[in-house]
Amino acid sequence: MRAELKVFIIDDDPAVRDSLEMMLGLAGYRTASFPDAEALLAARGDDWAGCVVTDLRLPGMSGIELQGELRKRGSALPCVVITAHGDVPSARAAFQGQAVDFLEKPFGDHQLRAAIDAAFSMEESRIVRAQARRADAEKLERLTAREQEVLECAADGLHAKEIGARLGISPRTVEVHKTRIMTKLEVRNMAELVRFAVVARQARH
Repeated sequence: MRAELKVFIIDDDPAVRDSLEMMLGLAGYRTASFPDAEALLAARGDDWAGCVVTDLRLPGMSGIELQGELRKRGSALPCVVITAHGDVPSARAAFQGQAVDFLEKPFGDHQLRAAIDAAFSMEESRIVRAQARRADAEKLERLTAREQEVLECAADGLHAKEIGARLGISPRTVEVHKTRIMTKLEVRNMAELVRFAVVARQARH
């Protein structure tokens, strides 16, 4: 998965961009660079994965403002903020914006790589969770409307007779539905069945 992640570099100094791209490229990272935050936002795709390494002070939108704008647009890309003008308020603002790290120039290559690796680990976890949610949603789509009703009732702790009484079907039919539900959702016990019912409820809200 890590091979699919990319470092998106933002700095208004071409020499800095080139230096970072060269250093990270030699270390095996895939990179893309931009002169300002607006350029990154204009190019950003919903499928982008990796992290942003942004200078604090940029023409136009600042690095910290970029963090906020990414979140507004639904992007979870983690950010590493770098600056030659570090101060406590700026660092506080960066971390409040969920920056992975705040590095003051000049920083060591190992410091930047460590921050990027931490950001990549966060991205990998996010991607795994997103893939699991999609897989759960695809399984739930296999259920018929009646099976979804039985799932809801089972998750509420109702037994076959109670579910049958609520839905107007026989307990035997309820058991047949439950067997089909467990097969379609690929679950082995009630605990896993309840988890799917929670996922279904969350999706509706």
